[in-house]
Amino acid sequence: MSLRERTRAAVRAELAALALELFAERGFEETTVDEVARAAGMSKRSLFRYFPTKEDMVLGSAEAMGEAVAAELRARPEGEEPWESLRVVLCAWEERISSSAERLARLRLVEETPALHARWTQRRESARREIAAALRGRSGAGPGLDAFTADLLTSAAAAALESSTREWLRSDGKKSRSALLQEAFTRLHPS
Repeated sequence: MSLRERTRAAVRAELAALALELFAERGFEETTVDEVARAAGMSKRSLFRYFPTKEDMVLGSAEAMGEAVAAELRARPEGEEPWESLRVVLCAWEERISSSAERLARLRLVEETPALHARWTQRRESARREIAAALRGRSGAGPGLDAFTADLLTSAAAAALESSTREWLRSDGKKSRSALLQEAFTRLHPS
């Protein structure tokens, strides 16, 4: 990344943290974009240069994650079972994603706010479709990984992610998200 890109990413992260703090304190629906911009010391127009929508201040870039997961799946070893590829790649992502208090607050806000939850579900589904296509197209998938099987496997992997996240939220962030995801993949392993 260039210096400009790194600076933009740092400002974006700072703005997202500020917005999350305001949303957690006042509520997502109750907090206006004008209030977030004012707290950040910038105009609403400038804020929208970093985030196209208010929801994006919370949700970040799920699309970029979907693209990255798809690319990592395509790079998995030839002959590796598709479920194992999904497990390895998604568990590695889980290790990279912070399980901080900020992440806990963000996920709680998404779960508690219907508009955010709907947008999050829409983004996850888009990412899941991209991941399913990558799973079908990778050389390690072997002959005959049809659309139905790829859809079934990626849907099961998405359910593992969602269930482990909800259990992590129920534990108030005390359980290991990584361990929960590993357990979910083990329980769902196709025989």
